[in-house]
Amino acid sequence: MGIMDFIKGELLEIIEWTDDSRDTLSYRFPDDDKAIKNGAQLIVRESQQVQFVYLGEFGDTFSPGKHTLTTDNIPILTKLKSWKYGFNSPFKADVYYVTTRLFTGNKWGTANPIMMRDDDLGIVRARAFGTFDFRVTDPKLFLKEVAGSDQNFRLNEFADTMRSRIVSIFADALASAKVPVFDVASRYGELGEALLPLINPVVAAKYGLQIASFIIENVSVPPEVEQAIDKRSSMAAVGNLNDYVKFQMAQGMEKGGSSGGMATELAVGLSIAQQIMQQQGLPGAAPAPGVHAGAAAAADLLSPADVAKALGVAETDVMAVISSGELAAKKIGSSFRIKRSALDEYLSK
Repeated sequence: MGIMDFIKGELLEIIEWTDDSRDTLSYRFPDDDKAIKNGAQLIVRESQQVQFVYLGEFGDTFSPGKHTLTTDNIPILTKLKSWKYGFNSPFKADVYYVTTRLFTGNKWGTANPIMMRDDDLGIVRARAFGTFDFRVTDPKLFLKEVAGSDQNFRLNEFADTMRSRIVSIFADALASAKVPVFDVASRYGELGEALLPLINPVVAAKYGLQIASFIIENVSVPPEVEQAIDKRSSMAAVGNLNDYVKFQMAQGMEKGGSSGGMATELAVGLSIAQQIMQQQGLPGAAPAPGVHAGAAAAADLLSPADVAKALGVAETDVMAVISSGELAAKKIGSSFRIKRSALDEYLSK
């Protein structure tokens, strides 16, 4: 072997890399301590970019294609090496291949609860997890902040490095968006898409990445918050309280088998009792007119408990309607009495 063959064997004439792993983000081309020949061919495939690094400083970046390495197409490297008249001799530099395709189905999750501030519930502890898809958009920033000088930087290393950072960005975006806890816990399917415009600028500026999709698969909150969410959902399903009470009262009337409510039932009962007493000639069978008037007046007055029991609703529901002024009632001492006519008028509204 002649001297020229030996020199030729010590120079890199073709630089290329084929990724068969499907999980490599960046790869430092192994130069085996060889120099790069003047006019060497650099081959960059689709979904790849090449970044030159000289003595720790970033040089030129190359997109997909076949490139001949001359002074004209490596201006940054030419400046860094102070080649005043172009380079004719071999040179050394680190060559990094960065994969720019979309990496899908990457998992993220909160190892510890994140603190959320809510106007209704105060500070709430929540856990969340899901998946995200990403790609590298800025090779220089990605190598500087994430991959470093790693020979072969792969997805498992990326997950270890970025998981906590992604969670931190998610928590910050959630806080700045001021999304209520009720919506976070019940509509997280839509939340990831809504947070993307807040997450992407931060990820791009810090790490040279773009998040293509951010999916929240689950958000868990403490049991007491879940109960509050369930209660709010129930209230939304019931709707207006007054309408709900009226509906319950109407249902109770149907179950009681009377169209006039408790008052009608009491009046009918008294009338039957008087008829029986008259037929049997018992004392009091023919009461004085004033007695009849008093019995009728008593039958016409109902307590909130009577109304609630007869109509199948809670007494608190009846009191709520009385307090709102929807149902007219007379307060006697500490008790309320409702006229049958007032109740009928309320139900007819």
